[in-house]
Amino acid sequence: MGARGLQAIVLALALGAAIISGAAAAPRHFSLGHVLPQKTAYSIAADIFAGKLAELSSNTLLIDQFPSGQLGQEEQMLQKIRTGDIDFIIVSTANSASVSPEAGVFSLHYLFRSEEHLRKALADPEVISAARGMFDATVKGARVLSLGTQGFRDLYGRNEVRRVDDLKGVKIRVQATKTEDTLFPAYGAQTVHLPFGDVYTALQTGLVGMAENGINVYLAQKHYEAAPVLSLSEHEANNFVLWASDKVWESLSPQEQGWVQAAADEMARSQPEKALGLEKEALAKLRKIGVKVVADVDKSGFMTISQPIQDQIAAGLGEHAVKILELVRKVP
Repeated sequence: MGARGLQAIVLALALGAAIISGAAAAPRHFSLGHVLPQKTAYSIAADIFAGKLAELSSNTLLIDQFPSGQLGQEEQMLQKIRTGDIDFIIVSTANSASVSPEAGVFSLHYLFRSEEHLRKALADPEVISAARGMFDATVKGARVLSLGTQGFRDLYGRNEVRRVDDLKGVKIRVQATKTEDTLFPAYGAQTVHLPFGDVYTALQTGLVGMAENGINVYLAQKHYEAAPVLSLSEHEANNFVLWASDKVWESLSPQEQGWVQAAADEMARSQPEKALGLEKEALAKLRKIGVKVVADVDKSGFMTISQPIQDQIAAGLGEHAVKILELVRKVP
């Protein structure tokens, strides 16, 4: 074989290697759905997760974010994640209780004593491990990667809530969990279950007299137009779960799974601080546009009623819920 022929073979091999290398490095795109608009705690979480995953994978694993319920409401996405029709989702712990009822433990009122306690509890390795164990034992087709938060939930409607007696007889839209359906009636209210996308209209038409959610959600969804009084009850942590489809998880190599989990861990570490800051910014904006903010809610009556019920609800949910309740309480 002449020198020219040998050169041709070497060039061909090099070209083939380059093509194979390029194909191996071609990025994979994954869907991530959630129900909130951009510039909310969900989109912050999605951005952190996507950014870290792109960094760790050298841009070979990329997240395409679908906010504002583009892929369905939370209950629908929980179905789609288990069939593999969506790759990743961010869903509230309360709505996650529709597939794993014991997740209702995260909705216990006044379980989290302060913002600092909330941040520490959600980052606590034992709490995270117990939450994953709970979901793994009860949900097939999807897995939990990490936990996050939007801060605390507050009450809003056309009337002020300054004490527990102000809720007597009021119809409140709540998330569909045993926790909510036990605690709000204990305060004297009536609970109503509605998809998140229907809350504005329900408030506007008077189907419900009140709703409850995080401050930034209240602002971003313009719920203040139909419910111009915000009462800072801080009765419940507005937590969420980052889910992955088993279908996509099993398609990843061990190294890629490590990148995905590390990106989720980074989200859990840095998202709460950003989300809590967003809540403070949103409250300032609401005051500026004229929303009436009741900051001095007397929480003592709510706490007196709710705290003895915590153990009762957890026991009724199951052993995983009891364990998580104990672990959260132990966090200093």
